[in-house]
Amino acid sequence: MPEGDTVWQAAKRLHSALAGKVLTRTDFRVPRFATVDLTQRTLLDVTPRGKHLLARVEGGWTVHSHLGMEGSWRIYAERERWTGGPNHQIRAVLSTADRTAVGYRLPVLELLCTAEESKAVGHLGPDLLGPDWDPDQALANLLADPGRQLGEALLDQRNLAGIGNIYKSELCFLIGATPWLPVGALPSDRAAQLPALAKRLLEANRERPVRSTTGRRGQDLFVYGRAPRPCLRCRTPIRSADQGDGSRQRPTYWCPSCQTGPAPAPGRRRRTPN
Repeated sequence: MPEGDTVWQAAKRLHSALAGKVLTRTDFRVPRFATVDLTQRTLLDVTPRGKHLLARVEGGWTVHSHLGMEGSWRIYAERERWTGGPNHQIRAVLSTADRTAVGYRLPVLELLCTAEESKAVGHLGPDLLGPDWDPDQALANLLADPGRQLGEALLDQRNLAGIGNIYKSELCFLIGATPWLPVGALPSDRAAQLPALAKRLLEANRERPVRSTTGRRGQDLFVYGRAPRPCLRCRTPIRSADQGDGSRQRPTYWCPSCQTGPAPAPGRRRRTPN
């Protein structure tokens, strides 16, 4: 699933290509908005909010999308062939005189009144890459349910917006706690580090084509996707197990030596990264 830095990059590309230009074609391929026509209106800006994208259009309208697990926005020059997937996966088309943005496999696509954007994103916690960032509020949100597993609390966008499965695993490694440790069991000094550390990681990667949490060339991540290879710090084999319930289970990675706290027993089914 795209994380906050990836969505920030997508918003930047869309804004650079479309903002300030008149829309010459709009095509929303979802039944509810199939007849909507925003042509001859100027696209004002594209703003990221956590993992959400808000494309604001003249006249008080906002095109709200979420990339989900596999969604993407691709930008094409005039007459350039669209290559993001088969036509039946296209959910939205926004064109200007010289650029076209095509939204593929978008699980969330809707048209909102700009004044009512809070209906879509008002539930989100402080945005790690946004102007509303508040580390004290983010920490208070994380600690509000002390019995909750740390990994689950980090993924909850109501606590802080922008962390996905990769950053969840990497943050837990960097503070030396397993993702299954209850938030309330995390030493206070390490808990206090979490908001600033998360922000630093996302800010460092929002302009990078390849995400890195290690600062090491060719070894971009400490634990995510690395099971059963050796830990970059202690050489213990990295482990992997699912975390979450039902359809919300996510592959989670950790080092059993560098990270303290509860963890699934060895032998649990491993999964490859999404």
